Amino acid sequence: MTVPDFQTWVAAGQQRIEAFLQQVLPQPDIAPQRLHAAMRYAVLGAGKRVRPLLAYAAGELSQADPERVTVAGAAVEMIHAYSLVHDDLPCMDDDVLRRGKPTCHVEFDEATALLVGDALQSLSFQLLGEYRLADDAKAQLEMIKLLAIAAGSRGMAGGQAIDLAAVGKSLSVPELEFMHIHKTGALIRAAAVLGARCGNGLNETEFARIDTFAKAVGLAFQVVDDVLDAEAPTATLGKTAGKDAEQGKPTYVSAMGIAQARTLAGELREQALQAIAPLGDRGARLAQLADFIVLRKF
Repeated sequence: MTVPDFQTWVAAGQQRIEAFLQQVLPQPDIAPQRLHAAMRYAVLGAGKRVRPLLAYAAGELSQADPERVTVAGAAVEMIHAYSLVHDDLPCMDDDVLRRGKPTCHVEFDEATALLVGDALQSLSFQLLGEYRLADDAKAQLEMIKLLAIAAGSRGMAGGQAIDLAAVGKSLSVPELEFMHIHKTGALIRAAAVLGARCGNGLNETEFARIDTFAKAVGLAFQVVDDVLDAEAPTATLGKTAGKDAEQGKPTYVSAMGIAQARTLAGELREQALQAIAPLGDRGARLAQLADFIVLRKF
């Protein structure tokens, strides 16, 4: 059997997750129509789908059924999409552009955007309860708990709270790391671990290696995001460039400069690759994703 090259594999994964999201998101002709249209607007047709791709790569390592991994990846992607909708609201970052189109509250309205986030979060956990993701029910409950923690005050939501409180302040690199381990990293780690947990082919040491890999990749993702926000134009990013500096938000670039931030991203990539090195060729897709994340231009 021929192993597809990385770009072919990425495209196949993106198409698979997109088709499933199309299927499970409520159709826009079902009441309440405006809310359902806005949910689909926020989720479909854009984004790199990095989190589901991490789930797929980790799932391959554990010999997981791709259909199970698709459900887990979609659940994480819905949490991510909801976080972007809320992040763009006037009470948060007050942004008007996301993924190359008007933000959800601009296209619809603030109240609808708020409800979009609420509904996407609920649908995410509905998927985790509705589909069989693990052979053992207790294992599946642990997976649901894992995503709940990653999305909550000890994960993404908590990181966003720290981020909002830090506007106008200077944070040290360790303080930035603490913030982004929660805000960005928690969901990235959850995606990889959930994908791996959909299968049975790994021991606990190997699960820990995937988690360590994802922690480093999650931080690298944010470092690169900060660099791109400072360097890349709005048309390339698909969101408003330079927004962090304009709002006085602490970033890796403001803390250490662009050159050192790029160096840090490279160091984090190396940490990620070292974590999965003992997995040998089985970790090739994860290694390719590390490059995909760190070397991206948008």
